Amino acid sequence: MNLPNKLTLLRILLIVPVAFFTLRCYGEWLFALIGGLCFGAAAITDTFDGAIARKRGIVTDFGKLMDPVADKLLVTTALVCFVANEICPPWVLIVVLAREFLVTSIRMLASAKGTVIAANAWGKVKTIVQMAALGVAYAVEFAVWFLDKRVASNDAWLMLHEYGSLVEQVLFWLTAAVTIISGIAYAVQNKQFFKDVK
Repeated sequence: MNLPNKLTLLRILLIVPVAFFTLRCYGEWLFALIGGLCFGAAAITDTFDGAIARKRGIVTDFGKLMDPVADKLLVTTALVCFVANEICPPWVLIVVLAREFLVTSIRMLASAKGTVIAANAWGKVKTIVQMAALGVAYAVEFAVWFLDKRVASNDAWLMLHEYGSLVEQVLFWLTAAVTIISGIAYAVQNKQFFKDVK
């Protein structure tokens, strides 16, 4: 297994601590910090695996298939945990899952015809936006709960919590919008695989 594929596998393995700490991050700044660091480390591997594979000319079918799968697992896991903590609206998770179901269906149709579809530009934009939004959400949760009982007044903390939540919601809305656009673009780009479906 080459280095890019090992980085992809590492991203998948990091999902376990991401889930463990994110589920416990509400009200706990240390868990928010560790969960965020694990998520950030996993996201960084996404930056390097593809770049290294292209630079060294070692792009493989495994990498083309598993790189986006690893991204999906990482983002979906973090979103599920944030929904469980009532930080992210459930409908955002539904949008993300619906898009992934659509893309996976297209990939299965393509695979049945001997074609492996690599991620397109919109898919990469979607991944960047999703990971950035989740990264900010981790930062907000860390800041809010780290400063709890450390600020001069309760009103100041409530204001921080309110504005932090607003930032999170705006980013989750943006995530949903980009996810929908990327799903439509993916379906249009690969519409030829639907021609023989009866």
